[in-house]
Amino acid sequence: MHVLFLTQIIPYPPDAGPKVKTWHVLRYLASRGHRVTLASFVRPEEEPYVNNLGEVCQDVYTVPIQRSRIRDAGYWIRSNFTGRPFLIERDDLVGMRQLIERILAEESIDIIHADQLTMTQFALPRHQEKRTPTKQAQDGNNKSNNRQPELLFDAHNAVWTIVERMRENAPWYLRPIGYLEEQRIKRYEGMVVSLYDHTLAVTEPDHLALKEAVEFFAGDHEKNKDSITVIPIAVDTEKLQPVSRKSDSKNIVTLGTLHYPPNADGIRWFAEEVFPLVHERDPDTTLTIIGKNPPPDFYQLQEKHPEAIKVTGYVQDLTPYLERAALMVIAVRAGGGMRVRILEAFAQGMPVVTTTVGLEGIEAQPGKEILVEDSPRDFARAVINLMNDQELGLLLAKNARQLAVEQYDWQVVLQKMDAIYRGDAIQEFAGESVHAQSA
Repeated sequence: MHVLFLTQIIPYPPDAGPKVKTWHVLRYLASRGHRVTLASFVRPEEEPYVNNLGEVCQDVYTVPIQRSRIRDAGYWIRSNFTGRPFLIERDDLVGMRQLIERILAEESIDIIHADQLTMTQFALPRHQEKRTPTKQAQDGNNKSNNRQPELLFDAHNAVWTIVERMRENAPWYLRPIGYLEEQRIKRYEGMVVSLYDHTLAVTEPDHLALKEAVEFFAGDHEKNKDSITVIPIAVDTEKLQPVSRKSDSKNIVTLGTLHYPPNADGIRWFAEEVFPLVHERDPDTTLTIIGKNPPPDFYQLQEKHPEAIKVTGYVQDLTPYLERAALMVIAVRAGGGMRVRILEAFAQGMPVVTTTVGLEGIEAQPGKEILVEDSPRDFARAVINLMNDQELGLLLAKNARQLAVEQYDWQVVLQKMDAIYRGDAIQEFAGESVHAQSA
């Protein structure tokens, strides 16, 4: 099939959760013989990697994008007039709309695969009032089947639930703003699932949250909420091999893309509320925070505790840091989807401590493959116990590695996409819809 794949970021190198997920999906589609045309936003720092996408995409088109707080303020104001979410307004660039229209007019596309919520708008009319044929279909130029492409929404998260959790942890004066954005996103996600032919979710909680969004949008006229398939995020367990950790290490490592608010929030919570309890118990303990674009307060923490806390920023190779660490902490208080950081840590044989939210969507058992706690004191106790019990660390690492290989390797997980790309799931749903309408 000829796939038009829409991404918000260049998915290479696969060094952050969304990029890991998207890269392996592209790899899998290419391995199954599909022709992939990629249309993506690109930032200046991503441009050197565009050519790497030729490994899995036949054609690659990019549209430049740059962020600024001044522009964001304008998008927020505009969203209050249009009623659309700020996230959608921010990414609704004329250049991307023109690119998609041109590709659809010139190419025979079977499926538009919209990767993440903000890219779904480019396969729909600007005001999303109804689904209309593409120009290509209207002109009768679709060489393969003379019909408009199927629409596939690849939801990395149920985004409205992320905003909901962030709002709950926000200062009281920001909560009304968060609530307004949460409602707008929830309605928009429900609309997208209703209008798209099929939706991919990465966890069962996200599946349920997207169904709730459909009900919120459509009420008694809900449709397509059963056209959602759960396919977990995948990792490459052949490439990610277990690391040899230093046996007497007192170092804790944590990581994440730090300009993403849920990641920064969780690491900030651990550094400010949990790590002091650990350090009080064992003053030799150190914390290494790895990730792109650390907020200023992270560097302030490092300046305040230079012997105990190190903030590295982005690093190209994690292996030396993992080898020097006793364990990894993935502290998550808000977020959706799956934590790729945990899956990759499993593949690399790292013992992990996380929260209940952090483990959502991952079929790991607390105490067998991972430790899970939510309060600062309980979380600190789990970290201390794991640091002092090498046998427990080895057991968790072994079990976690086995789980990653058997259930989360990309060549295993993504086989579930075959039915969708053959059209089985979409055609089955379409048939049920026609039957219901005729009845």
